[in-house]
Amino acid sequence: MLYYLHFLSGYGTGAETEFFKGLNVFQYITFRSLAAGVTAFILCLIFGNRVIRRLVSLKLGQPIRTQEEVNRLHELHGAKAGTPTMGGTLLLGAVVVSTLLWARPTNPLVWLCLFTVFFLGGLGFVDDYLKVTRKSSDGISSRLKFVLQCVLAGMVTAFFAFEPSLSAQAPQLYVPFAKEPILQNLGIFMFFLYLFVIVGASNAVNLTDGLDGLAAGCTATVAFAFAVLAYTAGNGKIATYLQIPFVSFSGELSVVCMALVGASLGFLWWNCHPARVFMGDTGSLAIGGLLGVIAISCKQELLLALIGGVFVLEAGSVILQVASFKSTGKRIFKMSPIHHHFELSGWKESTVIVRFWILSIIFAFLGLATLKLR
Repeated sequence: MLYYLHFLSGYGTGAETEFFKGLNVFQYITFRSLAAGVTAFILCLIFGNRVIRRLVSLKLGQPIRTQEEVNRLHELHGAKAGTPTMGGTLLLGAVVVSTLLWARPTNPLVWLCLFTVFFLGGLGFVDDYLKVTRKSSDGISSRLKFVLQCVLAGMVTAFFAFEPSLSAQAPQLYVPFAKEPILQNLGIFMFFLYLFVIVGASNAVNLTDGLDGLAAGCTATVAFAFAVLAYTAGNGKIATYLQIPFVSFSGELSVVCMALVGASLGFLWWNCHPARVFMGDTGSLAIGGLLGVIAISCKQELLLALIGGVFVLEAGSVILQVASFKSTGKRIFKMSPIHHHFELSGWKESTVIVRFWILSIIFAFLGLATLKLR
């Protein structure tokens, strides 16, 4: 909404002229992106204590999985029982408010991102609420959760298929290092690609959210990388120079990305080890889905797998563990997701978290490096 202040830059007389002229900065995406990040961060700091106290008063404590009660992991995490969950409401609230304040309201991709946040945030909220009220790790069934995620993927596909300014590019598939799309028309497979990206990213972040601050810290680096990608894809001159696809409206998504960066860092203030609050499925499902939609909007769907390498490692470890156990009866890791494997191998929780953050930063740099390798 603050975007429209730049229209006042031509008003004023005398001493007022300089003041109104300064409002011209509100038209620039770079300024509004940074402002969105700072705003989201400050909102988390201001309202963090209030949200935590409210969650505690409602007795929305995190249940510990039953399986953990018979192994060493329960000894490591048992003290966390009762720590308030649903902290994702704080993180997502900061993202939404900051985006509404600083993003251009007429941009359709911004509203698609906000819709994704509300849809998956609502799904995660119900899942968390059921877990807390049942005092169990069982919330919404996996099947129902997947069906609802498929519904969202269908809506996103329909949006890109019928939005006039985006429909021509939507069916194309780009890969890193290639200047031109390797497929011009995905056809019906566009839905399956979007389904894979959105559901995969949503569940991968959800699996990563198992240690204090791990998911929030990795989210900040991934979101920052996509803030750069969104800005370059939305700027015709830069996109042409870097030989990446130019996508109408995508530049404004850098505001959403930086809002997510600021909110993640602000949430990390309360979520760092030892955590005072957990984001829960309320935050993790929505964050992953949002990153997936942003990647789709920038036509960098496949690059998300590199930039979000930590999320891929976490999800991949679970897939390998389940496949190995079902086929051979043996486990590859001591426990999955893989961050628990390292915990059970003797790493301290804080060591696992910081090292995974370092990996996330490296993956983000590698992803951004592909901009010049085309």
